[in-house]
Amino acid sequence: MCCCKSPVVWAAEAPQKQLYSLPSQPLSAALLQFARTTNQPLLYDPALLEGRQAPVLYGEFEPTEALNQLLAQQPLEAIPREKGWLIKAKAVVEQPAMAAAIPASKTQKPPAAMEVIAIRSTVVAEQNAVTKAVLPQAKTLKREAMIAQDSLVADDITDFPALNLANSLLRLPGITINREWGEGRQISLRGLGPDFTRVQVNGMEALGTSSSPMDARGAVSRTRAFDFNIFASELFNQIDVKKSFSADQEEGGIAGTVNLHTAKPFDYDGPKSSISAQLGTNSNTNSSDPRFSAVFSELWSDIGALVSITHSVRSTNEYGSNTTRWRRETGKQAADSSNTELQNLLDSGELWFPRGQRFSVWENEQNRLGITTALQYKPNQDFSLVLDWMHGKLENQLAEHHMAVKDNNLVNSLIWRESTGNKSGDKEVVYASYKNASWRNESREDYNESVFDQISLAADWTATADLQIRAMLGHSSSDYSQPLLQKLNIEAKKKADIITDFSQDAFYGRSSSTDFDVTSIEGYTVKDLFFQSNFIYSSFDNAKLDVDYQLSDNNTLKFGIHYKKFSNSGFEQEASGFPYNNATPKNQGMVSLNPAQVQIYRGHQDQSWLEGNIAAVQNFYGLSDFALTAANTLSNTVYDLAEQTKALYLLYHHDLDLAGSPLRSRFGLRFFDTQMSSQGVSYMQPASINRNYSGYLPSLDLAYELAEDMIWRVGLSKNITRPSLDAMAFSVYVSKTSLGETDIGQISTGNPELQPYDSDNFDMALEWYFESAGLASVAVFYKDINNFIQTKTEQRRYSELGLPADLLPDGKTVNDIFNLSSPQNSGSSGIQGFELALQRDLDFLPAPFQYSGVIANYTWADGDTLYPNVENSGQSQRKAFPGLSKQSYNLTLYYETKVWGARVAAAYRGKYITAVESGSIDDDERGYHASTNLDFSAYYRLNAHIKLNLEALNLTNQRDELYSDSSDRAYNSTYSGRTYMLGVTAEF
Repeated sequence: MCCCKSPVVWAAEAPQKQLYSLPSQPLSAALLQFARTTNQPLLYDPALLEGRQAPVLYGEFEPTEALNQLLAQQPLEAIPREKGWLIKAKAVVEQPAMAAAIPASKTQKPPAAMEVIAIRSTVVAEQNAVTKAVLPQAKTLKREAMIAQDSLVADDITDFPALNLANSLLRLPGITINREWGEGRQISLRGLGPDFTRVQVNGMEALGTSSSPMDARGAVSRTRAFDFNIFASELFNQIDVKKSFSADQEEGGIAGTVNLHTAKPFDYDGPKSSISAQLGTNSNTNSSDPRFSAVFSELWSDIGALVSITHSVRSTNEYGSNTTRWRRETGKQAADSSNTELQNLLDSGELWFPRGQRFSVWENEQNRLGITTALQYKPNQDFSLVLDWMHGKLENQLAEHHMAVKDNNLVNSLIWRESTGNKSGDKEVVYASYKNASWRNESREDYNESVFDQISLAADWTATADLQIRAMLGHSSSDYSQPLLQKLNIEAKKKADIITDFSQDAFYGRSSSTDFDVTSIEGYTVKDLFFQSNFIYSSFDNAKLDVDYQLSDNNTLKFGIHYKKFSNSGFEQEASGFPYNNATPKNQGMVSLNPAQVQIYRGHQDQSWLEGNIAAVQNFYGLSDFALTAANTLSNTVYDLAEQTKALYLLYHHDLDLAGSPLRSRFGLRFFDTQMSSQGVSYMQPASINRNYSGYLPSLDLAYELAEDMIWRVGLSKNITRPSLDAMAFSVYVSKTSLGETDIGQISTGNPELQPYDSDNFDMALEWYFESAGLASVAVFYKDINNFIQTKTEQRRYSELGLPADLLPDGKTVNDIFNLSSPQNSGSSGIQGFELALQRDLDFLPAPFQYSGVIANYTWADGDTLYPNVENSGQSQRKAFPGLSKQSYNLTLYYETKVWGARVAAAYRGKYITAVESGSIDDDERGYHASTNLDFSAYYRLNAHIKLNLEALNLTNQRDELYSDSSDRAYNSTYSGRTYMLGVTAEF
C-alpha cells in the first residue's frame, strides 16, 4: 500500500525513522544489515573493520542516527555522499592515542574501497502519508532465509488480482492451483499434490475444509489438503512458502510449508486505518457482487490493538458438458435388425461410448467472512506478547441442473474415429443416433458451510543480547457442515430419439432430440428423490517453546520442544428410495407430473430443458419438512481419528568467512513421536486401533555469498508426510454414482495401519539480487519418497462384505460384483525439477518506459510412481504423481508510477493427472488438460489517501477440461466466465 503523493503537492520528505533490531556482532556484518535496511551504499576499506565489534542497536532512528550509533565507539566516521556514506578513519593528528589503537598496517594501506550494494528496505515495505509498516520486503525475506523460501508481503498480495488466498499464492514459483467456480481452492507445490503441503496460520498448523459440488473434483474434502478458498487474501500481510525442510520446522510437509501471517498492531509505527470496497460481476451471471475489507490498528504506548475484517458475496455459474467417462460396450443393439454391418461393429467390443453425455450447470451464492484481531504488548524491542484470534466462514448455497442421456442402447447410426491420445487404435464413437433413449434431468440444492476459528498466544523475549526465547500456545478448529443436500430426478423413460455429437468439438459434446421437446412436460415422470448430509470436524492444539542462544559472535545454538494434538471425525447421513419406499408419507409410487411441479431451466448457454421443482415435488410426497436424523446416519461412515505428536530439535548455526566471503551454515536434528488412534466401523463391525511411530529428521543448510549480491544455497534434509485422513480412517464408502446394468460399483475403505511417506530431500539454488531493482534465481530440487501410498483394488461380491443392502446404488443387488479398493504402502518414488525466476524493474529503459517491469517464473518437475492393476488389467504401470504438472509458469508485465499503474498476469499450468483408479474399467487415468489464465489489474491514486482499482480475472474465459484415459477422451468441460471488479481503497 505505497502512498504516492500527487505531483502537484509533492514536497521533499524528511528522512524517515526506521525500526532497527541488530544484535552485537562484527561491525562488517552490522554495516551490511544497515545498508540493506536503508537501501543506501557504503564505501569503506575492509581492513578498517577487521576485529571490530558493533554494539547492540535497538529502536527507531533516522539513517544517519543509526549509523552514528554503530560507529560511536569506533575510531571511524561516516562522511555523507550524494548517495550513501563513506566510512573512514577519524583524523588522528590531535589524538595520537587513538591512532595507536589502529594497527599501522591498516592505516598505511591505500584505501581499497568496497561498495556494499544494498537491497530494498528490510524494515519498510509500505508507507503512506500518516503510517508506515515496519515489515520486511519479500525479496529480503528470501535473501535472509537459510532455506529455499519465497514470500509475499502486503503489497504483493494486493497488487495482483485475486479472489482468494490461493489466487495470490499462484504467483510464486513452483505453485499451481486447482479451481472451483473460477477461483483457486487447493495448491500443488513443486509437483506434489495438496496433501503434501503443510499450512500454518501465525506459526500454528491448521486445516481448512470445504467441498466441490462435482464428484470429478473430489466432492467433500476428507484429506489433509488445505482449502484456501475459505480465506480472502486481504486477511494476511505476509505469506512464507518454505520449500525445503529444517529441523526447527514441524514435520509433515514433504512438498513444503505455507505460513500465513495476519497483521499485528506493532507492524505499523502508529495508528492505521484502511477501508476497501469493491463491486464485481461475472459474465455468466451478470450479478452485482459486493466485497469489503477494512483494517483498524491503534497503539497506546506499549499496547496495541488491531482488527481486520473482510466480507464478500459472489454469485457464480459454471456450465458445461460432461460424459461420466467412456466405456467399451458390447450390449448395444442396432435399431434396424437388418443392419448386420452395424450390429457386427457393436458386437466387436472395440467401440468406446460416452457413458451418458450431459449438459450441466453449477450455480452458487457464496458468502465469505473473515475476521482477525490482535492484542499486542510490546514495552520495548526485547519483548512482545501477542494474543491473536481469527475467524473464517465460507457459506455456499448451491443449485445444480443437469440434462443427461440415458438408456441409449438402440443405435440407428454412428461415426467413430481412432483415439488421438497415447493409446492408438481405440475406436471412439464421436457421433451416434439412438432410438428410444431416455432424458434424465436432475435438479439439486445444497447448503454447506466451512467455519475456521483459531486463538493463539505468542511471546517473544530477548532476555539478553545472547538469549532469545519464543513460546506459543494455541487452538484451532475447522468444521465442515453440509446439513442437507436434496436431489430430484425426472425422466422421459425411453421416449426419445437422441443424437449425441462430439464430432465438432471432441471435448464438448452436444445432445438433442428431433422428435421430443425437452422443455415440455409430456413424457416426463418422477424417477427419485434423495437426501444427504455430511459433517467433518477437525481441531489442533499446539504448544511450542523455542530458544536461541548465541554462543559467540559466529555461533548460535537453537533448540525447542513442540507438542501438537490433532483430531478429525465425521459421518454421513442419507435417505433415498423416494417415492417408492414405504417411508414416503403420501402418494407413494405415484410418479406422474403436473405443470405446478416443473419449470423450464434456462441457465445453460447452449440448451434449455424441463426440470422438477424440488419444493413442489417434495410437498406432493409429504416431504417438505423432511429432516435427516441420527436414524439416517450411515454407520459405515462414522469415524474418529486422533494424533498426538511430541517433538524436540537441536539446531547449530555457524557463520564464517570462506575465501573472503561469508558462509552461513546450519545443521539440525529433529525427533518426533506420534501416537495415533482410529475408531470406526469395518465391514459393519466396530473397530479401533492405537499405534505409534517415531523418527529422526536431520537437516543441513548452507548459504554462501559468492559475491555481494549473489547467494548460493544448498539444503539436505529428511521429512515425512502423514497419510490422508480418509486413508487412515476406519470407514467404508459405497459410491452412489449412477450405474448401468453392466457397470461395476465402487467401494472404498480406509487403512489405519498405513505408514507415513518419508522423503530424502536435496535443494540447491543460486540467487542474484539487483540492488533495489529485483532478483534472478535458479533452483533445483530432488526428493526420494519412500512408503508411497497406492490404492489397490480387488473384486468382491457385495454379500461377502457384511454391508447393508440399503447402501446399494440404484440397480444393484447384494449378488453383484463390486470393486473394493483400499490404500496400501508401496515402494519408493522420486521427483526432481528446477525453477527459474526473474523479478526486475526495467528502470534502465528510457522515459517513459522506466516505470515498467517484469515478474516471471518457470517450473519443470518430473516424477512418477508405480500404480497397480491399472484399468483392471492386472498389470502395474508407471505414471506421474497426482497433481504433477510437468511445466508451469507465471508471467507478469507491469507499469507503475506514483499516481497510476497496471499489470497483466498470465498463469500457465501443464497437463496433470488427478487419479489413477485401480480396478477401473473405464480409464487408466484421469486428469486436466493444460490451461492458461490471464488476469489484469490497474490502480489510480486520487491523492495520498484514496486509490481507485480495477481487476479483471480469466479474461479469455479459459475452459477447464477434465479428460478420461490416456487416450484423451472428454470427461468434463466447463466455463466459469470472466470476473470484473471495480473498487476504491482509503488509507489513513
